[in-house]
Order: sequence, then structure tokens, then C-alpha cells
Amino acid sequence: VGNVHSKKNVNRGGVAFQNLHFHWAEIKPGSINHLPDNTHIQRVKIASRKALRNCLPPLSDLVMSKLSYRRELVPSDPAQAPVLIVGQTGHLKELPFERVRCKLEPRVSAEIFEQAKSVLHPAPTDSCSLYLDLAKLAVLPTKASRHNSESRGHALTKLVQTHTSGVSESIVVVCDKENLFASGCAVARAFPLYSRKTSKAENGVTSAESVAVDVEFLLTGDDCVTKQDVLVLECAAKGIRLAAKIVDAPCSEMNVSGFLKEIDVVAKELKLTPKVIRGEELKEQGFGGIYGVGKASDDPPALAVLSYEPEGATETVAWVGKGIVYDTGGLSIKGKTAMPGMKRDCGGAAAILGAFYAAVKCGFKQNLHAVFCLAENSVGPKATRPDDIHRLYSGQTVEINNTDAEGRLVLSDGVCYADRNLKAGIILDMATLTGAQGIATGKYHGAILTNSEQWEQKALIVGRKTADLLAPVPYCPELHFCEFKSAVADMKNSVMDRGNAQVSCAGLFVGAHLGFDYEGAWMHVDMASPVHNGERATGYGVALLLGLFGEHSGADLLKRVAEAAAVGGTVKEPQHKKARVN
Repeated sequence: VGNVHSKKNVNRGGVAFQNLHFHWAEIKPGSINHLPDNTHIQRVKIASRKALRNCLPPLSDLVMSKLSYRRELVPSDPAQAPVLIVGQTGHLKELPFERVRCKLEPRVSAEIFEQAKSVLHPAPTDSCSLYLDLAKLAVLPTKASRHNSESRGHALTKLVQTHTSGVSESIVVVCDKENLFASGCAVARAFPLYSRKTSKAENGVTSAESVAVDVEFLLTGDDCVTKQDVLVLECAAKGIRLAAKIVDAPCSEMNVSGFLKEIDVVAKELKLTPKVIRGEELKEQGFGGIYGVGKASDDPPALAVLSYEPEGATETVAWVGKGIVYDTGGLSIKGKTAMPGMKRDCGGAAAILGAFYAAVKCGFKQNLHAVFCLAENSVGPKATRPDDIHRLYSGQTVEINNTDAEGRLVLSDGVCYADRNLKAGIILDMATLTGAQGIATGKYHGAILTNSEQWEQKALIVGRKTADLLAPVPYCPELHFCEFKSAVADMKNSVMDRGNAQVSCAGLFVGAHLGFDYEGAWMHVDMASPVHNGERATGYGVALLLGLFGEHSGADLLKRVAEAAAVGGTVKEPQHKKARVN
């Protein structure tokens, strides 16, 4: 660290390090230049101990990144705007320097670019520096199994997170048209919005500061990115980042009232008016599930509904989300290691809000309703007790034998409302419902339970096409619903045998309040594990919903995703073809 007048250990007019030379004119005041071996060069106005203390490399999530998607490459200098070029091995090998020249010159020559491509060996990923830490080439895994996404979306997100510079930059994704949507969504997941960190680089600067990130695409073959494609990607990215922000925020900010404010913001932008039933009104109108779970909190529970009903619509779709803004477990309280992270229990409702925003922005052609079942599962004098009996909106009674099985109670009111009041012919509920989901289908695949084989097949394919992966669990109420047998009520809320298809059972509890004779299509998505990766939310579910109902969209890119998994189709094996990049 030094100022322009520093003389010691510095060449006149610049600094030399490991045969690399920087001229002070190339180093912007306050900016950080990354060199090998975790070494950084920063120029400051006054070289002092205070400046040295403050010159710590900032993490990428210290600032809010503004994402912009572009149809084609915009010329830039890596010294001014770092660039990451990423793609699959076959795509990169066929990529001529001419197509990326505008992002690399004058810092990188064609010879260096070709040499860098030759040394990339994905195991499973790899990267190579083209110019210091300011221009990089990264390669995605070579293989993708039949239960993974051909886009390698999870690997793409991780690569971008690893190599992002934390300053205004460009990310160039080389892919085919089939993976354009999944790739664009994968990049969005790498840039979370929520942070309450304060920057150490400059006192008083917080995470509200924003930097510009341009996401640009090079498509293989003769395909191109259209203006409409860019709009779809930007809407999807905004929905994904909104969902992740809600999940990342603590309950001290994102309580029921805070979530309702987020719904109001979306409603205002879409020129809609949300319907909200809250507090004692829930009890009066028979929503015993939502009211029973949230009545102990100082912040009253709520059922909120956003409805979009365009002219000419012939079908009605409802998305129902579990929005437990914090889950202590209630009187069946969680332990000290199980409770941290329960701010994420609103992940289903958050995903539905993000997807609803994007779907409407992209021109949804049918009636679409988003139902949010919001409550804080707290401990207090008014808390539901084990042995209490609640009458849910369906009219059925439930004996509470586990207050920590609360999500199914609020969802049951929601799906019944979607059927009875909204007359939905297709109902999908999404929830961080069970810890058993992670055991059954893992950290990356959500679990889907549905009464429709056709929709199950479609959802599996769309999961792969969007990188919001899914795996099916058995739908067999005649064998599993007996786990909820009660001597004093219509059912209990938690199973007798936790080793008997627990993920299916939890979903079947919700389906029971819709009715197993429901004539429409019902899907239940349990995404307790995919909702986060480490300590960060993923925005899981937004891309899945947009692709799953893409046939009702006015956007060709979403229709393309849906057409690849047309109802009645079969799951296709991934194709591994040699890529051609013009």
C-alpha cells in the first residue's frame, strides 16, 4: 500500500512484483489489485498506519451487485473492469479469440488466450489467469449425470462466487441456447443482496454500496440472445435474488410484517393489490392452522394473496408458500444447535414471491395466484400445546402431537383456500417442510410429491433444465396416511413412525386438507435443504416455477424450457455433443 510519492521498494512511476509491473496511473485510488500468492496492491491518498489497517481485501458480499444481462459483449479493458470467461470444455475449445477480443485487449493476446485454453483440466472445475487477477478463464465440469443439470448450474454458481472480484466487472458465459436460462439463473445465485456487514476498506461505507456486474453470453452454433431473452433473465434474476434476500434476513427484520412489506413492494410494481387476512381475523374465518401456529408471537400471523388475472385466461394456477419467518419449534422446542438457521423456514413463500414477480413481468397468460402462509412459531403464554386440537380451514380437526411440525398446518389452510376460494385447477405448494428431505433426496434435489404422474415427469425434466433439481418421493396415501391416526381428532400432525416415508407423509398431510379426491393437479415441493448452500440462501424454486409453468408465459425462453418437458413426455438422457462456437 502506498501513495504516488512512495519511493521505498518501488520503481519510479510504479511497482514491480514477480516480473509484473504496475504503473501508478493504472491503479485507481482505493481500488485493490490482486496478485499471486494472496498479495494485493492498493493506492491510497496518504500512506499511514490507518490506511494500512483499512486496506484489507473486501469480500464480494460487502457490496450490493447490480446485475445487468446483455445480448452481446460490450468492449472493456480488464484493467478497468475485470472479466471472467466461463464455459464447458468443448465450448471453450471451439471459442476463437476474435469473439472475446473486445473483452481482453490490450492486456491479453491471442497466443496467451489459446495457451490458457490448452492448460485447463477440469477436475471437476479449473481456472487460469489471463492477466493478473483481472482476466480469468474458467471451465465447468466435463460430466453431468442424468439426474444433474446439463448446464452444470451448481458448478457455475460456485465458480462465479470464487472468482468474483467484488468490483464492477464482466462475466462472459459460453453456452448453448438450451442452457441459457439455467446459466443466467446460476450466475444470479452467486450475487446475494442481503448483508449487514460494514466495509473495512473505508469507514462509514456499508453493504448498501453497489457495483455493476455485466453478465454477457456467447451462444454456440447459430443461436443468438434476443432482447426478450435478456428481459426474462433479468426478471428471473431479480426474483431469485429477492427470494434469497428474504431467506437470508433475520427475523428481527424479516418478521411477518417485514414479509408483508416485501409483498407490498412487488404488488406495487405489478400494479396489484394484495389481500391480507391477519391476526384474529384468521381465527374468525376458520384458518386454525395459520392462527394456531402464529398466535404466540407479538407479530400476528397472516394469510396474504397476490392475484393476477389477465383477460382471456382459461385456467387458474395457485402457488402456495410456507412462510414461517422463524421456527423455534414452539413448545416442542428445538435444541441450541438445531435452532440457528431457522430464519430460512420461509424459503417456500420467498421463492413463490420471487417467481410470481418474474412470471407476471414475463407476461403470464393464465390466472395466477400466490398464497403466502405467514407466521412465527414462537414460545409464549398463547403458544399451542401438544395435545391441543385445531380445526383447520378444511373443517378437519388436528390433534397436535408435535408443535415443531407446524409448516404442514399453515400450508393446509393455504391449499384449501386455493381450492375453495380461488378455484384453482393446478395447485403447487412449496415449503422447507422436513429435515428428512435432505436425507431422502440430498442437498441439491428438492423432493416432489404429486397426484399426477405427468406433472411429476415434467417437473423432473424442468428441474434439470433450470438447475433447481428435483427427485420424486412416493405418492401412496393408502399406505402412508395411517401414520397420522388419532383417537380424538381426524388426524395428528406428526407421524407415529419416522422411518416410514417421512417426506411423503408430511406432504400427504397437506394433501389431505385439499382432499385426496381433488380432481385437479396438486404438487408438493419440499426444498428444506436446497434452500441454502452453507450460510447463504440460494433462491431455490424461482427458476423451477418459471420453467414448470413456462407454457403459460409470453416469453419464448420460458416456453422453450416447458416444451422440453411437455406434459406426457419422458425424462431424456443428457446429450453430450461436440460444441461449435462460431
